[in-house]
Amino acid sequence: MSDAPVIEAPTGESGPGRFGRLYQGLTTVDFVGRRKIWFTASIVVIVVGLGSLGIRGFNLGIDFKGGSSWEVLAPHSSISAMTTAVENAGLTNPTVEKLGSQTYQITADLNNDSTTVQNTITTAVVNAMAKEAGKNSTQVSTSSVGPTWGGQVTNRALEAMIIFFIAVVLYISIRFEPKMALAAFIAMIHDLLVTVGVYSLFGFQITPDTVIALLTILGYSLYDTVVVFDRVRDNASSTNAILKSGTVTYGEMVNLSMNQTLARSINTSLVAILPVAAVLIVGAYILGATTLQNYGLALFVGLMSGAYSSIFIASPILAWMKEREPRYRELAARVARTEHAVLSPRAAAMMGSDQTQRIAGTARRATSMVIPRARKQKRR
Repeated sequence: MSDAPVIEAPTGESGPGRFGRLYQGLTTVDFVGRRKIWFTASIVVIVVGLGSLGIRGFNLGIDFKGGSSWEVLAPHSSISAMTTAVENAGLTNPTVEKLGSQTYQITADLNNDSTTVQNTITTAVVNAMAKEAGKNSTQVSTSSVGPTWGGQVTNRALEAMIIFFIAVVLYISIRFEPKMALAAFIAMIHDLLVTVGVYSLFGFQITPDTVIALLTILGYSLYDTVVVFDRVRDNASSTNAILKSGTVTYGEMVNLSMNQTLARSINTSLVAILPVAAVLIVGAYILGATTLQNYGLALFVGLMSGAYSSIFIASPILAWMKEREPRYRELAARVARTEHAVLSPRAAAMMGSDQTQRIAGTARRATSMVIPRARKQKRR
């Protein structure tokens, strides 16, 4: 076998389609070689989101910034009708949500108004909601959250996020290595920035459910990244590691690892995203259960971003950092290729089988030399 990696090239015959190649171990996607494309796309999305964040800021729910909330059972009303009713009552920029199929919740920030104005607006809103629902004003429930409480909720959410990041970095540093921890951390920051940018850009409201969803998607992104890194570690340092053959660079080995886990990554992402999309579309938009929107929307955006970052961000960043180590620079110089060669999983398996056969043949030859000598000594 030659020292160059075995790369499967297309023949004149019609082969399997894209999905067929994916599930037959024939994919040869150059993730590392095209990292500038992936990084540029992510930077554009993040910059647009941060620009919106600087101009528009967040649409925070009352749990974070404080405010007043009213609820009423109104089976024959609609979001547009309820919105018109409370706006005519003097409420500015109300947020109207449908809880389930019959209950409506209206929230608004009255913290900057005087106590007298707050009481006046509250009374008018209660009467307007009761009239729209065909109920008595006593059947409209009212609650309020002060700005101090909202600030405490915000601080707790930030503390939970920081603790999560620290725990993740420590775990991956111990379980794998610090550079893998840094790559995973950058991928999670990528997912966080993309999600908050989308929320700011489209004005989606941020609630405690959104924070819970963010922690959930960061954990999902971490899981998918760890699966890929585990394969990278096996290909780099196991007994029959392909990197030890001296015929592939570190970046090419990462490419192979990505192609080996690509089908699993896609399947895992689809299994997670499709149910969330169903809940978001059917539950929130078709059935009108808008309380599902805050949680489902954050999950959907974050899962999409997490699937992207685990494939196109974390591993290419790892390859970029590792290829600057002296031993891998020397390996790249020995291989001396101008661009990445991409092994398919099947080709790598063939190489591994050949290496195993060579090792087994060497062992058999060594054993055949030792056993006759032992027999001769026994006869003497």
